[in-house]
Amino acid sequence: MRRTDIPPDTILIGKKPIMAYATAVMMHYNTGAKKLTLKARGRAISTAVDVAEVVNNRFFQGGLSKHVNLGTEIVGENQDARNVSTIEIILERKA
Repeated sequence: MRRTDIPPDTILIGKKPIMAYATAVMMHYNTGAKKLTLKARGRAISTAVDVAEVVNNRFFQGGLSKHVNLGTEIVGENQDARNVSTIEIILERKA
């Protein structure tokens, strides 16, 4: 997936601190959005889960519903190919 293919309601989780992503999530919801997807793979999965929990518990007091999709991507080619776990956390504001 190229950078230009990332939907506007998706945040890719990487190596930044948890609160950097939590701030990005809050900025997204402050625009009036109802839905957001956090995507991560490999070691960043635990950060994605932490971001979802911090935002839900600290900023929304449990007011977000969460849906989780798990998967595996093959990274690299030929001899260097390996499986990398992926997670997609969909956060939705409850009505």
